[in-house]
Amino acid sequence: MHPPLENITILDLTRVLAGPYCTMILGDLGAEILKVEPPDGGDESRNYGPPFVEGESYYFLSLNRNKKSLVLDLKSREGKEVLHKLVLKSDVLVENFRPGVTKKLNIDYSTLGSLNPRLIYCSITGFGQDGPYSGRPGYDIVSFATGGIMSLTGEPGQPPVKIGIPVADIGAGMFATSTILAALISRQQTGKGQYIDVSLLDGQVSWLTFQAGYYFGTGRSPRKMGSAHPTIAPYQAFKASDSYFVLAVGNNSAWKTFCEALGLRELFNRPKFSTNPLRVKNQRELTDILEPFFAKKSASHWLGLLEEAGVPCASINDLDTTLTHPQVIHRGMVQEVVHPKAGKIKVLGIPFKLSETPGAIRSPPPLLGEHTDEVLRRVGYGNGEISRLRAEGAVA
Repeated sequence: MHPPLENITILDLTRVLAGPYCTMILGDLGAEILKVEPPDGGDESRNYGPPFVEGESYYFLSLNRNKKSLVLDLKSREGKEVLHKLVLKSDVLVENFRPGVTKKLNIDYSTLGSLNPRLIYCSITGFGQDGPYSGRPGYDIVSFATGGIMSLTGEPGQPPVKIGIPVADIGAGMFATSTILAALISRQQTGKGQYIDVSLLDGQVSWLTFQAGYYFGTGRSPRKMGSAHPTIAPYQAFKASDSYFVLAVGNNSAWKTFCEALGLRELFNRPKFSTNPLRVKNQRELTDILEPFFAKKSASHWLGLLEEAGVPCASINDLDTTLTHPQVIHRGMVQEVVHPKAGKIKVLGIPFKLSETPGAIRSPPPLLGEHTDEVLRRVGYGNGEISRLRAEGAVA
């Protein structure tokens, strides 16, 4: 079976997280990813750690499978010439420089699109290509805070907290991926490439969804509620005698099942809890009743009763439990690859399953410059020219 993006070549000028996450997904779908790295150590995430395995950063290893690495000095005339030749044979270019940098380097969309009108050029930045904040550096926590989600996260009355993964970066990478795929479909119809402008901030604002709806409808900013839900109850974490678990009673039918499974018929008969809007209105009182009730027995006891009754619930897993979970293993979400330096390493699996054209992990994350010679030969450079470029510092 052929992967869906077979014969698509992508120039990846990104580093750290948002861009590499985007190109990793495209690589999983079969695209050839040519990761262009600077000569002064490559993608800076190669040095993020610990942990390191045989000197290789697990941060970098987690985001760069299915890619080929070549080192180009894009500040040099010769390095830019190499990139321009690669553009002629590529379908997509993804970059995450700060706005204005690609123009100074002569690798902006206007320049490269004139060389290859079919080129799809995607820029990922913190705040977008225009507007009063466009020139500011983009970092996950900055976009997370600016975009409003941080104000909704954490326990009431406690200091702000971020989510445990870089959601602004990953969200931007996902938006870039889906938009690139859309642009490829558009190109099939028109024969033309186009420019894509993705920002971390736009993605975070778009994720506000019903919380923004609450603000639009009331004129008031929603408050943070810990693990509780602003429009569904009971829908949050509760502490049993030994540990926390989560409960999701999403409708009135589930509320009835929940009360019956736990012997709470008297609670079910209370008018103030008879509908979801009333349970939300009286959420604090309901929580005050349920918290001491759940504290009487273990999480496994409550989860057993709730799971048997079909009420949505779950233990709160750490990564040791998650990454050995039977469902996670069955779905292939933990894989092993053999790295040329680090040896056998574990990586996360592919989160989408296609019946006819499945994605695949075809190669481990590359060593810095591992594929420079291979890629240069593809665009016409001979061994002598490659040696000259390397001696001049244009490639490595």
